[in-house]
Amino acid sequence: MASKSLTKTKLKAEVSKQVDNHRHELIELSLKIHTNPELGFKEEKASGWLTDYLARNGFQVEKGIGGLPTAFKAVYGSDKPVIALIAEYDALPQIGHACGHNIIAASAVGAAVSSKSIVDSCGGTVAVFGTPAEELFGGKVIMLKAGVFEGVDVAMIMHPGVRNAATTEALACIGLDVEFFGKAVHAAAYPERGTNALEAMILAYNAVNSLRQHIKDRARIHGVITHGGEVANVVPAYSAATFLVRAQDNIYLDELKQKVLKCFEGAALATGARLDYKWGEVVYAPMKNNLVLAQQFAQNLESLGRKVEPFESYFGFGSTDMGNVSQVVPAIHPSVAIASPEVLLHSVDFVQLATSEAGHTGLLDAAKALAMTVVDLLSEPQILARVKAEFSC
Repeated sequence: MASKSLTKTKLKAEVSKQVDNHRHELIELSLKIHTNPELGFKEEKASGWLTDYLARNGFQVEKGIGGLPTAFKAVYGSDKPVIALIAEYDALPQIGHACGHNIIAASAVGAAVSSKSIVDSCGGTVAVFGTPAEELFGGKVIMLKAGVFEGVDVAMIMHPGVRNAATTEALACIGLDVEFFGKAVHAAAYPERGTNALEAMILAYNAVNSLRQHIKDRARIHGVITHGGEVANVVPAYSAATFLVRAQDNIYLDELKQKVLKCFEGAALATGARLDYKWGEVVYAPMKNNLVLAQQFAQNLESLGRKVEPFESYFGFGSTDMGNVSQVVPAIHPSVAIASPEVLLHSVDFVQLATSEAGHTGLLDAAKALAMTVVDLLSEPQILARVKAEFSC
């Protein structure tokens, strides 16, 4: 037992050393992606840089998987089990990498390249899945439907944040696009002959605000009016908005959808405007954290001198298409701190921190902890068996 433990310790020391050996390349990769932010499904540069790096390091690369031009799969090894490391690299509109996806991408490929030695020693396969458009379009959902993740035994992704945590709560989420169509007339001369589409939208928006008082604690509804008219002296004939509806599980999400829709239907009835709406085709699933896998990751992250905080369900939850992956494959979505809790994700401050020394340190520590967890899974089959057993419960 002591010999086995010593062997695993040496393997973890080796993968950690390999991350350090690739330090400059990984930081350079992160900075290039950050400096060249690309929106979902348009991440041509990022996808190219990541696949080039993986190919140079002995991975077999397949581009355009799942019918998505900027998605990819890069594989080292040919045996079971298959351990997937997930890369995200899309940016947010206008603000750029305010979610630190440049760090997610670099840590995933860094962990994969550094895990080659454990594959050589113990067998198995390490695969990097490049998953576009996490922020707005749910690229992983599309890839799941295309069968891209079939045959994967475990999936892991790391997100930079303000806490060191091995588990993450993510809500089920769906988008709603709404439009009201009215009748334009001169707002002063013939207001009685018009139908105000903006008024309909405002009524609906206020109805949603009232609904918020009567929904479950962890549910969320939020939206923006994207079109409200052209000029003040014409009754607006058209208005449009985009909303997101979130809930802790899919059952309550379906219930909440109907309540939200009634807000818009009521506004249409009250004003006479015609309502058109469309629910999003992609539904983000809640995150199913594999606690056995999370415990292994937490131990590895703590071995690097980071204190992993206990799970707090109310701390900064959102939604991610990694939740959909976690419903079909044992998975974790831990976070590694690169900022203090006062800094918010999706802020200008976080954009800057994603290229800071703290960001670089978080990138490298995440890559090491992920690679060490790969060691756990490939060197001790009983750990993988426990991971799968929990997932099946």
